[in-house]
Amino acid sequence: MTFTLHVDGPRWRTHTAQVRDSVREAITSDQVSGDLVAVVKGNGYGFGNARLVQEAHRLGLTRIAVGTIFEAAELAHLTDADILVLTPFDARDLSAATVWSQVADGPHHNRVIRTVASHAAWQALAAGPGPVRVVLEALTSMGRFGMSADELVTLLTAPETSDVLISGRIQLEGLALHLPLSQPPINHRAIPGARWHDAQVAPVPPAGLSARGTEAWRWGLGWQALLADLSERLDSSPDVHGQKALTALTCAAALWISHLEDSELRSLRASLPDIELFPRIGTRLWLGDRGAVVARGTVLAVNPVAKGTTSGYRQRRAPGNGAILVVGGGTAHGVALSAPSALSSMRQRAVAAGTGVLEAAGRSLSPFIVAGAQRWFVEPPHMQVSLIHVPAGIALPEVGDEVTVEMRMTTAHFDAVLGLD
Repeated sequence: MTFTLHVDGPRWRTHTAQVRDSVREAITSDQVSGDLVAVVKGNGYGFGNARLVQEAHRLGLTRIAVGTIFEAAELAHLTDADILVLTPFDARDLSAATVWSQVADGPHHNRVIRTVASHAAWQALAAGPGPVRVVLEALTSMGRFGMSADELVTLLTAPETSDVLISGRIQLEGLALHLPLSQPPINHRAIPGARWHDAQVAPVPPAGLSARGTEAWRWGLGWQALLADLSERLDSSPDVHGQKALTALTCAAALWISHLEDSELRSLRASLPDIELFPRIGTRLWLGDRGAVVARGTVLAVNPVAKGTTSGYRQRRAPGNGAILVVGGGTAHGVALSAPSALSSMRQRAVAAGTGVLEAAGRSLSPFIVAGAQRWFVEPPHMQVSLIHVPAGIALPEVGDEVTVEMRMTTAHFDAVLGLD
């Protein structure tokens, strides 16, 4: 094992339980509750998706959210939980559609919930035999996937929608709201307008509600109004199938929400007492206590080097006397892979500019920490190891020692995760 994640298991599990309990307290009322939905996707936040599925079960969670249908297909046999697929279903995505078909014909089809973010996707499902479980996605200030308020009104007030629900081809289970990390403007383009509410003037939001919370509240009000209208039309259906659809529609009185703090959830619960809340939480749940997890690379070789000596694929010259450490951890592990930074201050921009100048000169600071400081790469990391220059006068680790690595957990792939068995 050369690149490992060390977890303080008791501390980490205490943290995840505290997040669960805090969220449950925030969203529970005398009328309805909901529950935390554990997000399990990508690289599993460094832990691996299969392990996080087990941890969600340990926490007693009955719903998880995955990024893609490919992940759902891989994980479904590991859990009895309902699985929400966050990437919207679209029959025009042919590769995904093939896997969707396989899942629909498999033993776990009744536990998989599709996100639908367009009329085309809804119509494709409505034309099928069903039943399929669906969450509709609103186009929030995130501006990524979803339908506008007017599009949702058009969809749910269409006569054929009642027919689809009565037939049971689609089981509607709520509205998905993917909110931004930063607080949005209150008057952003996705806020529902006059068609959404009975009144021509939108209600005044509760005092103290954040911009994100206000956006969720307004979508929630509109969603309740739409469901009330839909229930009236289903209630007028003369046959038993209409009554079954009406009963099933109670599951639709739910908001599946991301990126709200507990205080925002608490305010939302108070302002929408009759609707279930399902907060989708990943980073805060799994990585909220960073002190409980440490990434480490194993020292595989220690090679003394004199100033000017060349080494590595690119034969870079050593900037001074010292040693080159060969350390486990390379591009296959996610080392030195990064996304564009969200720079918000002049200091951050200045640091980024300076870093860019150094990289242009062939120097790049590694995430490996030796003797309390990050050390320079000799050259870009290899696939599974990195070459690190340590200046003379610094106490050197020995082969077999481990050095700490500071890196993004959402891009990390470890040879082993220790402390959770």
